[in-house]
Amino acid sequence: MNGENIVDALTHDETDFFKSNSYFIDEKVNLFKFENAYKVYNEAGEHIGAVTQRLSVGQKMLRLLVNKKILPFQLDILNHEGEVQTTIQRGWTFWLSKIVVLNAKGELIGTIKQKFSFFKPEFQITNAAEKNIATITGDWKAWNFQIKDPSNNPIGTISKKWAGLAKEMFTSADKYNVTIDPGFSTSVAHKQAVISCAITIDMVLKESK
Repeated sequence: MNGENIVDALTHDETDFFKSNSYFIDEKVNLFKFENAYKVYNEAGEHIGAVTQRLSVGQKMLRLLVNKKILPFQLDILNHEGEVQTTIQRGWTFWLSKIVVLNAKGELIGTIKQKFSFFKPEFQITNAAEKNIATITGDWKAWNFQIKDPSNNPIGTISKKWAGLAKEMFTSADKYNVTIDPGFSTSVAHKQAVISCAITIDMVLKESK
């Protein structure tokens, strides 16, 4: 069994959250704890989990003294039962962010690298073997991003534009929709890494500003 298959086997039990191909992210502001928090819904409008930021007491104090864009942070993606599905971690950053994505067992499944760009943010997503699996590019102000595979084919979007049930449920500008092509990858770890990056893009960009 090769390394990628081992990762897929290890993550088999934590894939329920990632079975969806459309996610609706609803920001919940917590001013007193300095932490970002988001609720996550599927395409049927069912609450399936959350994204939370974990900060130590020391980190909260540092945020009052130091520019937060250089500080480390950790984001946990939780299922409806509050169980960690994936974790996104960034260390001290003095230029462009490099972020790791870990599965529920704490094993590396991907890396997110912020690329230099004057006008539009760009993030390259690689697997545990550092092979490129996807790129996210777009306009942060207009909140319109495309997710593309290594061959530059569109495989998903991040947007504040949607229709149907979601349009009725989510009307605030603080909410956005992530979609991924159902045929994107047969690799559980690849899908986890790409979706984890996509649904946490708001926090990553806010922490980088």
